[in-house]
Amino acid sequence: MLYLQSIGLWRGIPHVLIMNVVEPYEPIQYHWFFNQQVDSKDSWQPFSREDSQRLEDAYSRVGKCEKDEVVVATDGRRYDVRLRERKRYSVYWEQKPAKVRRCSWFHKGSKDMNYTPYSEELSDLLEDAYMIAMTLDEWKTNLELPTGETVILHNPKLMTQYPSSCKEFPPSPNEQTQPRTLKRGTENIPVEIPEGEPEIVDHLVFMVHGIGPACDIRLRGIVQCVNEFRSASDSLIKSHFRQSEDSCIIGRVEYLPVNWHKVLHGETTGVDKDIERITLPSINRLRQFSNDTVLDLFFYNSATYCQTIVDTVASEINRLHSLFLQRHPHFTGRISLVGHSLGTKCKLCFSEQNVLDVHVDTGCGSYESLEEALKGHGLEEHLNILHREQMDMESLMLCSEKDLKDIGIPLGPRKKIMNCVKKWKVIPEILYSPHFDVGIGQVSIDYPQLAFHPQAFFAMGSPIGMFLTVRGLKRIDPNYSFPTCKSFYNIFHPFDPVAYRIEPIILSQDMDLPPMLIPHHKGRKRMHLELKEGLTRVSSDLLGSLRMVWQSISQVPTPALAEVSPMEQEESNFTKVGTLNRGRRIDFVLQETPIESFNEYLFAIQSHLCYWESEDTALLVLREIYGNILVRNTHL
Repeated sequence: MLYLQSIGLWRGIPHVLIMNVVEPYEPIQYHWFFNQQVDSKDSWQPFSREDSQRLEDAYSRVGKCEKDEVVVATDGRRYDVRLRERKRYSVYWEQKPAKVRRCSWFHKGSKDMNYTPYSEELSDLLEDAYMIAMTLDEWKTNLELPTGETVILHNPKLMTQYPSSCKEFPPSPNEQTQPRTLKRGTENIPVEIPEGEPEIVDHLVFMVHGIGPACDIRLRGIVQCVNEFRSASDSLIKSHFRQSEDSCIIGRVEYLPVNWHKVLHGETTGVDKDIERITLPSINRLRQFSNDTVLDLFFYNSATYCQTIVDTVASEINRLHSLFLQRHPHFTGRISLVGHSLGTKCKLCFSEQNVLDVHVDTGCGSYESLEEALKGHGLEEHLNILHREQMDMESLMLCSEKDLKDIGIPLGPRKKIMNCVKKWKVIPEILYSPHFDVGIGQVSIDYPQLAFHPQAFFAMGSPIGMFLTVRGLKRIDPNYSFPTCKSFYNIFHPFDPVAYRIEPIILSQDMDLPPMLIPHHKGRKRMHLELKEGLTRVSSDLLGSLRMVWQSISQVPTPALAEVSPMEQEESNFTKVGTLNRGRRIDFVLQETPIESFNEYLFAIQSHLCYWESEDTALLVLREIYGNILVRNTHL
C-alpha cells in the first residue's frame, strides 16, 4: 500500500513528496505449545514442527464448531492431544494432563527467562489490533485488554504491555512500572523447536528403575530420566547413524519406563502405612528417605513383597508391550531390556524360565546324570550301591547323610557326596529364587512369563554379581546362556559403589581380564585418561631404560618390564567370555569425567545415578541394537 508524505526542509532541501512503502500485513503462523511444570513453575514448551502441523491441520479441518472430540497423537505417539479440551494426555504412564495452546503472541517480563504465550482469546485481540495498525500504518495506539492491562503498539518491532495500575500512557518516569515485552510469532522469540521423530520404530526398549522413586542425582522420576535417555539416543542416531537415517535405512528406538516402586508403595500393599506406624519421629527427613529407597532392597528379599515386585515388573512390561503394539500395529522390530541397580535383578529373574536346566559350576562341577557326577569326583565305585537303591540325581539330592550311611556308603565318600549335593542345591536357589535361608529353606517365587523374547539385556550399575556370589555361586559355566535372551551387557561406572562385575565368575581364576572400556561418544578416550596413560607409559619406559642400563653394568639377569602392545590390547578385547553375550565381552566400564577423577569418594553416589544421561551408555545400546547397520558420520 502506498502513501504520500510531506517532509519539511532538511539540510536546505525543499519540500518534496516521498513515497513510503508500507509492508503488507501477513497472517500469523500459529504454533502449538504445551504446559509442563519445571521446579513447580509453569513452562510452555513447543511441540515439534511435525506435531504442531498435525495439530493445526486437525484444527483447520474440524473448526471451532465441532462437537465431537478430536484426538491427535504426538511425541512419537507417546501422548494424545484432545483438541476441544486443549489437553495433552500421556499414553503409557500416569501423568497429570497438560494444557495445550494454539499460540501466536508471547510476552516476557524483565526478570523472566522465557516468553510465555498469551491465551488464544487475547492473542486474537492482539492480532486484530496489529492487522489494523499494519493496514492503516497507524502506530502508537493503545489497546486495553479485558484483564485490565494496556498494550501499546509502538511499531511492528516494538510492543509493550503495562499493568492495570498505570493510569498514564506512556507512564511517567516517576512511576515504578516494569512493562512487559510483546512478540508476535515464534520466529521473533528465542525458542528451540524440534523437528520431530521418525514415524518408524526399529526397536523397543523397556527401562526398569532401581530402588526408590528418584532415579538420578537431580531426584527426577523414571519418566523424566527415560525421556533424557531417549533424547540422547535420538541425537546420537543423527550424529553417528546420519547416513543410514537419511537413507531411511533406520528409523528410531523407542524407550518406555517401567515403574514398579509406585505399586509397591501404593494403597494395594499398604506397606507404607505399616512402616509409618513403626518409624521413629526423630531425623524425619532421613527416615523418610530410608523408607522410600533403602527399604526397597529389603522388600526384594522378602517373599511377600518380592512376589509383588516381580509381578509388577512383568505385568507392567507386558501391558506396555501390548499397548505399544496397538499404537504401532506395523511394528516388526526386536525388543530389549534395560535395568538399573535393583531393577537389573528383577528382570534377570523373571526373564529366565528354564533356569533349572542351566549348568552352573559351584565348585563341584556341572552334571546332568548321576554317573557323570560320581565319575567327576572319583566316586564311581559306589555307583552299584546307588543303582541298587534306584537312585538318580534328583533322588540323591533328597538324601541326608544318614540315608547314605544306611545304604552302606563309607564315611569319606559320604562326606564328599553330601558336600556336592549341598552345592548342587544352591544352583536353583541362586538363579531361580532370590530367597534362600539355610535355616528356613527355599522360598518359592512364581515368575511370570514375558510376552516376547528380548534381543538384549543391559544391566546398568548392577549388583547381580554380588547377589550370585553371596549365595554361594563360585563360577558360571562358560557354556551357559540365557534361554530367551542371547545378549547380556553389564555396564558400570568405575566409581559406582553398587555395581559388580560378571566376567570373573565365568573366567578361570588365573585369568585377570580388565573390563572393556566404553569409548567416548565423540571418539577416543577422554583427554585426562589419555594423559594419565601417557605419563604411565613414559615412566614405564624410563624405568625400563634404567633397568637395562643397570643390567648391562651389573651383568645380573633381570626380567624386563612387561609391555602390552596396542595390537595385543586389541586382541585381548576379543577374548571369548562364555556364551552369556554370544562369546563377546560382558563387562563394560564408562570413562570417568575429569572432575570425577579428582575424588572418587565424592562422586560415588553420583556415579551410580549417571547412566540415564550418559551418552556413552546410550551409544553402546544403539551399537548393539543396530549392529552392522552402523554408518559413522564422516565428520567424526
